[in-house]
Amino acid sequence: MATDFRSGRDFPRRGREPLGDFLWLARVIDKGRASAAGTIHDYIYPCPMDRGVFDRWGITAGQFSQALASHKTDDEVLAWLRERVNDAGREAANRWLTEEKSSNLDRQDSEEGAIAA
Repeated sequence: MATDFRSGRDFPRRGREPLGDFLWLARVIDKGRASAAGTIHDYIYPCPMDRGVFDRWGITAGQFSQALASHKTDDEVLAWLRERVNDAGREAANRWLTEEKSSNLDRQDSEEGAIAA
C-alpha cells in the first residue's frame, strides 16, 4: 500500500477496512509509516482518532511507532498488536469507530473518494 500521500491522489486505507479483526489498523499503519518517511503530506499522525483507538487498545502512540519501526509487514504489526490487545479492547475500539465516529469515517470516505459502507 502506498505511504506517500504528497500527490493528493493517494490516501491511507479506509478506517472501516479491517486488518485481521481490527478496524482502523490498516489506516494507522499507512499514516504511521508515511509520517516516519516524511511523506504524510497534510495527514496527522497520531491524530485524535488514532489516539482514541490506541487508548481503547491500551497502547501508546510511541509504542505503536516503535512497532512500525521494528515490524515491516502488516501481518507482523497485526501479530504484535494481537499480543497486546485483548478482545474487549479490540471490540471497544471497533465499536467506538462504528458507533461514535461513524460520521468521521463517512467524511473521510467522501473526501478520499471512497464509497461509504
